[in-house]
Formats: sequence, C-alpha cells, structure tokens
Amino acid sequence: MRDALRTADRSDKDKLKLECALGLCGEAGEVAEQVKKHYFHGHTLDKRHMIEELGDVAWYLAVLCDAIGSDLHTVMEENLIKLEKRYPEGFDPYRSQHRNDIGG
Repeated sequence: MRDALRTADRSDKDKLKLECALGLCGEAGEVAEQVKKHYFHGHTLDKRHMIEELGDVAWYLAVLCDAIGSDLHTVMEENLIKLEKRYPEGFDPYRSQHRNDIGG
C-alpha cells in the first residue's frame, strides 16, 4: 500500500476520493469483463491480464482507504466482523435473502 500512496496525488482529498471511487468501479468492470468473456464468449481466461486488472483494483482500494483516514487491514477486519454477525454459522442463502439489517 505504501507504494500506491506514493504514486497518488493526495493534495486534494475530496478529488482523490472521487477519482479512486470512480477508478475502482472502472477497474472492477474490467475484471468483470474478463470473466464475462471467459464464461459467456468462450475466451481463455487470461491470468496475466486478470492479475494486472486486480492490481489496479487493489491500488484504487488502498488509496481510497487512506483518503478516508483508514487502511485496507482495518476495512477487511471490519468486514469480517460484519459478516460473522450476519452469518455466524457461515454463509447461508436463506439468511442472505431474509436479512433484518437495513444498512447492508
């Protein structure tokens, strides 16, 4: 993550958050496009290309975490806590479809 932060212009935090959020969506879309082409268009899944695109996703995610005053480790830990509360016995499609929490 340190290298990602070194390559980001952090002078305007609001602009950085916007750039990272949009960049994250764009790069995730490129990952989805590779998977779509593999499963629905008969293309061979290009592992090298996937690694490159996932690296772009990770870069935007790491920089966005920093821009909001957090870090990737904290974000992942909090996500695990949320999921353990939601699915204490592990993922369950029924519980997923009949959730009581509003905020997701």
